[in-house]
Amino acid sequence: MTIRWGSGIGPYLERAPLAALFLGISSGFTFAMIGATLTTRLAQHGITKSAVTAFALTFLAYNFKFLWAPIVDNVRLPLIGRLGQRRSWLWLVGVLVMAAVAFLGIADPGESLYAVAVAAVTMGVAGATFDIIIDAYRIELLEPRQLGVGSGMSQYGWRIGAAAAGALALVLAARLGWTAAYLACAAFALPAMLVGMVMGEPARHREPAEARGVVEAIVAYFSPLTEFLKRQGALVVLLFVLIHKIGDTLANLTLRLLFQDLGFSNDEVAFYDVGIGFVALLIGIFVGGIIYERLGMKRAVLISLILMAVSNLSFAALAAAGHTNLGMAAAVGFENFASGIGGVTVVAYLSALCNLRFTATQYALLSALASIAGRFITGTTVGALIDAIGYVNFYVLTTIVALPGVVLFWFMIRSGLADLSIGSAGKESS
Repeated sequence: MTIRWGSGIGPYLERAPLAALFLGISSGFTFAMIGATLTTRLAQHGITKSAVTAFALTFLAYNFKFLWAPIVDNVRLPLIGRLGQRRSWLWLVGVLVMAAVAFLGIADPGESLYAVAVAAVTMGVAGATFDIIIDAYRIELLEPRQLGVGSGMSQYGWRIGAAAAGALALVLAARLGWTAAYLACAAFALPAMLVGMVMGEPARHREPAEARGVVEAIVAYFSPLTEFLKRQGALVVLLFVLIHKIGDTLANLTLRLLFQDLGFSNDEVAFYDVGIGFVALLIGIFVGGIIYERLGMKRAVLISLILMAVSNLSFAALAAAGHTNLGMAAAVGFENFASGIGGVTVVAYLSALCNLRFTATQYALLSALASIAGRFITGTTVGALIDAIGYVNFYVLTTIVALPGVVLFWFMIRSGLADLSIGSAGKESS
């Protein structure tokens, strides 16, 4: 097969996919602030593993964001609402996210772990709401033919935002302290806000029908879910979304604990976990785009699921080998390569499942289901589980846990449900 690299790069340089890149940057940094960055900060203050992993429960805001997503879909903001439903919410929530990051930076775990917990929950809610509007804006901005490339660029941006904010925080924390580090990282909310100014209101946005009275408002609130459940095989699709990412989530939310226990310094983590991982992700996204174009969405998703499951074994090997920079580079490189491919294929599939009338709510529900199980298990049992069975057995277990998702999607392909489940976002152009 001959691959024309010029034609392969071209779709990534179109306006909408480039906008998705910058939207992803702002989405990714909020996750890093209460994810790896906060985990490192707490670990360096001597907080116990069980307490550190319990902070993963702050991510539950991302899992329950579908509960308030209908507000973003249906409520028109006063004053700035006339500038567009998506843009007005994008700008308002962006400002709130910057304030939440500052709050988290000011909270000191050495003085009050409770204050840090409150700040982390606040950051989680603000970041989850930012995700709601960013995802809706991205899906409605991209044409169906751009969903694969645009989803890849969004994931690329997400990793840039998470990695750059995480690395900046580590470097500044070592020199100026954690408060200054968080305050500097608040600027990562700006790229998404600027996209709203440059790109305008998405052409594929469908205005909601105005609800008249309490009954119509209640019906409108549940309409995104009822519409999805009416599709053939909807429960099977939702089950796949729920379980396919459990192994990947369990592995990724505990990596900084592994690096800390293996004795890696902040600079080593910044270089290998961020630097090497970034390059591998870039390659994975480009390869994912080629696979998506050549093999189609269904086979591309199946391949990415297999790669993401197997990649967890690389961290089992690193745990067995101990402190080795080469081993860390190889493990992080493989995981990011697999995630890059998955970022193009799986996210494109989830985006295509949405109905353009309910983009914010349905994608919020799907993306929440995609990680709720892994995050809940991480926050409640993983710290004790690692202490009980060790890192090697733990990462082998995460690979085994990922296999049911692979098998279920294979069944969806064979039964035709992978095609029947596609919504208007995957079919209708602007």
